[in-house]
Amino acid sequence: MQKKSLRMSLLQEEKRSTILFLWLFYIVFFFYDLFYYYLLPITPWSGDFTNSAGLDINYIKYIVIFGLIPITVYLIKKNKPESIKYILFLTYISVNLLTDIWYYWGSDISYSSGNLVELVIILFSPIFINKRFFYLVSIGSIFKYILLGLILHDHVVLIPILFNFILSIIAYILLHRFLNYVEALKQSYDLQIEGIVKGVIATLELKDPYTRGHSERVAEYAMSLAKATGKFKDYELKHFYYACLLHDIGKVNIPDSILTKPSKLTDEEYELIKTHPAVGAKAVQGVEGIDGNIDVIYHHHERWDGKGYPDGLERDEIPLLARITAIADAFDAMTSSRSYRSALSFEEAYKRILDGKGTQFDPQLVNTFQQVYPSWVDFHKDYHSK
Repeated sequence: MQKKSLRMSLLQEEKRSTILFLWLFYIVFFFYDLFYYYLLPITPWSGDFTNSAGLDINYIKYIVIFGLIPITVYLIKKNKPESIKYILFLTYISVNLLTDIWYYWGSDISYSSGNLVELVIILFSPIFINKRFFYLVSIGSIFKYILLGLILHDHVVLIPILFNFILSIIAYILLHRFLNYVEALKQSYDLQIEGIVKGVIATLELKDPYTRGHSERVAEYAMSLAKATGKFKDYELKHFYYACLLHDIGKVNIPDSILTKPSKLTDEEYELIKTHPAVGAKAVQGVEGIDGNIDVIYHHHERWDGKGYPDGLERDEIPLLARITAIADAFDAMTSSRSYRSALSFEEAYKRILDGKGTQFDPQLVNTFQQVYPSWVDFHKDYHSK
């Protein structure tokens, strides 16, 4: 059975958390109002308590809140549960604010709502391990009561504000612990993936000692260039790094006699060399954390002018990260010794990258390469001094 991807696992966890949150919300919402508006007024100890006058207004709230159920069911079935918690909270807080203003505006009755549902939402918001949702819930709930106090000129709102603030602190502590635990798991996972990848690369480099360290240097160069474009988030670059390390993994399928051949390759041998991107892409297909950047492995030998391989893509048809890897790969290949030639100087490699602008390489990326080139030289020197 094919192993589920991490992305699908996270989606399933989000769905489970959302369904649990929905059940909790509607159960508390229903039973709180049942007790507060229907049972408490008829108890012997209720005294002069009455809120029945506000029931007509609350019916509007019930219609809106329970009307969200079909929407949440639809989003869950469409595997889009992420927005449900925001829709539910924002709808609830907005309707509650409007009904409270409607009921208490111009009345001599002191504000006495302050809903248990809001406290439950705040306390259980950490189950989504989402800072943005937690801040929305905690700040939004407190802001609602501040706004009510200003509109109704009633200082009693300080009580629910205090309760919400205390529960927000508790919820933040829980969220902080959850986030630290998740981050520790992520770091452990990343270290395991990186260790496995580097172990595979070390095995590959045993076939061709002349390319030892090539994959690691290409990954560092490519990361530097990708960051300089400003177009990628940190988690995207992390997965890109692993793909860069494995960009030549397909060479395991190439005979050692060809990889280490000191003379010019024959046409047949070169055609065999040209199979390594496709072989490498197939090898990592389905590997979590790498398969999202499989184009880096498959297309890193494409050229801007369409004369590359394996598919002869040109210009923007070539994935951006593959275009980045192509420059990093070429630069390190030129500045490293090979079985058939000695390493070129940095200056000569730099000149050849610039000469390839608009033919072999993306012109805009060559401009960016010029900016990061000094850091590449420094890294290369540091790498070989270790």
